[in-house]
Amino acid sequence: MNDEPPVKPGMIVGILGGGQLGRMLALAAAELGLSCHIYCPDQKSPAFAVAASRTIAPYDDQAALAAFAESVDIVTFEFENIPTETLRFLAERVTVLPGPASLEPTQDRLSEKQLIVDIGIPVPPFAPVAEQADIYSALARTGRPAVLKTRRFGYDGKGQAAIRAGDDPVGAWRAIGQAPAILEAHVPFAREVSVVLARARDGTTRAYDVVENVHKDGILATSTVPANLAPDLTKQAMDIGERIAAALGHVGVLAVELFVMERGADRLLVNEIAPRVHNSGHWTTDGCLCSQFEQHIRAIAGWPLGDTARHSDAVMTNLIGDDASRWQEIVGESGARLHLYGKAESRPGRKMGHVNRISPRSGP
Repeated sequence: MNDEPPVKPGMIVGILGGGQLGRMLALAAAELGLSCHIYCPDQKSPAFAVAASRTIAPYDDQAALAAFAESVDIVTFEFENIPTETLRFLAERVTVLPGPASLEPTQDRLSEKQLIVDIGIPVPPFAPVAEQADIYSALARTGRPAVLKTRRFGYDGKGQAAIRAGDDPVGAWRAIGQAPAILEAHVPFAREVSVVLARARDGTTRAYDVVENVHKDGILATSTVPANLAPDLTKQAMDIGERIAAALGHVGVLAVELFVMERGADRLLVNEIAPRVHNSGHWTTDGCLCSQFEQHIRAIAGWPLGDTARHSDAVMTNLIGDDASRWQEIVGESGARLHLYGKAESRPGRKMGHVNRISPRSGP
């Protein structure tokens, strides 16, 4: 892979997925002199507005995919729910980074957990739930409270149901649509953090500062950098991210979400992996010289990775639903930088944009 020639300015990056992450990737690519071609079945995709080309077709349309592959110099993706068959079909015709080996295990929560365990990294107790009867043996392993999650296609709190003391676990099974699932223990963590890093074609990695996250109703509300994390745990978190990226053979940006425990032998437990640019890395657009979006383009294109040093402290706040209607107030706020995604319809729980509030750098 490292022997392949780099993508040069003037060439075309194909992006699978047309949401806000694809939009911000396309904007970053344009600043590097690269054009983007967005492939997405949704006619209202917000990334279309900032891309040079678009294809509106299903992810299993082989004729459309073949034409897409012919029109671009490299392909990447902006979210996990792209069928791996799509990536394999494209990879026979054009370079695809990250590749199917990064995508496939992260599409299935059980496979993802097993991958992490296999490389010796701790996770909260978990158990598979293939059918209703499995819930009881799974609860014996995890205890209560626990969270039942669909193995596939869950995000922002969707496809999840809590099982607390006194709850009928069958109700949780029904709530997630009786789909193959994984039961995870609810661990008493002190805080949530994430590591966002990039891995280049040659295996070089660069990580951004660890971010402290707060979720509300299963959706990321704020990301604050620097995180309230001891130096030894910061180093450990970055090491975990590098080990996972290496195990996947990943090329591009990758995010690892972790629980920080107050005590115990394992102070950091991995919650989830995202093999792509990540919501908790949005602060890098205004807090670093090289954003996570530019870094991803650099990595897949075969360019040197950019500087990940934080020049400012930052608090990123997601704008959910009607929050974006406050745009005029936000743009008038000192130290705030507004990012709106250009989505046509606002609805509860939908990410409409975010705001980065920047202040002078403090501490290391």
